[in-house]
Amino acid sequence: MELYQFEFILHEPEESHGWMYRAEIPALQGCRAWGDTPEETLEALWGNARILLQLQKERAEPLPPATTRSKRTKGIFTVTA
Repeated sequence: MELYQFEFILHEPEESHGWMYRAEIPALQGCRAWGDTPEETLEALWGNARILLQLQKERAEPLPPATTRSKRTKGIFTVTA
């Protein structure tokens, strides 16, 4: 089992997204989640990241390198795959 750390961005609710929170992991293309609360959104994002990493491993696709926290980070995830 490997540990990966990814920066994530949590966006405040906006009308254009149905007043829901939106989160994404820029290093994992297409890894996004929406929710009614920040906690719900980040939980969904963590699950999506885990599934995406597992699929990449099963398909023998290269995994993104682990990233570290930067000064611009909004938060950080640790995901196992």
